[in-house]
Amino acid sequence: MSTPAPASASSRPLASSRPLAVISGGGTGIGLASARRLARDGFDLALIGRRPEVLDAASARILEGTPEAHVQTITADLQDPAQVEAAAGAIGGSVDVLLNNAGGNVLDRGEGLAGIAANYEANMRLNVLTAVLLTEALLPRITRPGGRIISISSIAALRGANGYGAAKAAIHGWMMGLAADLAPEGVTVNAVAPGYVPDTGFWEGRRTPDIVASRLAQVPLNRAGTPDEVAGAVSYLAGPEGGWTTGQILQVNGGALFGRG
Repeated sequence: MSTPAPASASSRPLASSRPLAVISGGGTGIGLASARRLARDGFDLALIGRRPEVLDAASARILEGTPEAHVQTITADLQDPAQVEAAAGAIGGSVDVLLNNAGGNVLDRGEGLAGIAANYEANMRLNVLTAVLLTEALLPRITRPGGRIISISSIAALRGANGYGAAKAAIHGWMMGLAADLAPEGVTVNAVAPGYVPDTGFWEGRRTPDIVASRLAQVPLNRAGTPDEVAGAVSYLAGPEGGWTTGQILQVNGGALFGRG
């Protein structure tokens, strides 16, 4: 595993009066859409990712639309505990919202039990360990009361998808336990489970006509979702109206899965 030192491309002024949202995987897709939405909602941002050039481009795009926001970018691989500690240390002050968005689907699977084990371990590290480590690192600094912890899950957690689905299901169980632990302190903990949202890196190289048709056939609303629509759910959970919602899985899937969460 590579170990680049976390590096801040910009810093947040100590005197900033805006609340702070920390977003992992904030450079593209749902993470970037959520960052842009939260900036419009009045938040300063700390974006964490593995590719500094992607984070820099995301920061520029956010500031084009919300120049009053302050955006800090931090390069880190959140599967590495040492890098998580360094990333958390680079963020100043209290954290009002933590959005665990980093993740992905490791499709490659080798032969036999060793291949299965490697696939499951890779998906767990990429989707679960990243969220757990970053949350634990920042937990002492989550605002109390009023802090928000939100994790991006997937419809796959509720209808199955091998190692990836198992990893996202693990996010749900962990989220519910954390919600119970933090509720007495006034911190809400929730998950957002998107359905088919093709305009993300997750679907890169897999948007073939057959796959698109197959996915749309599963959606009663007969269209794909957008990163901005998922960001709207994040905005609700991060905002004042979401203050009495905790321990929940908010599904955003066009009706592809009714009434479960």
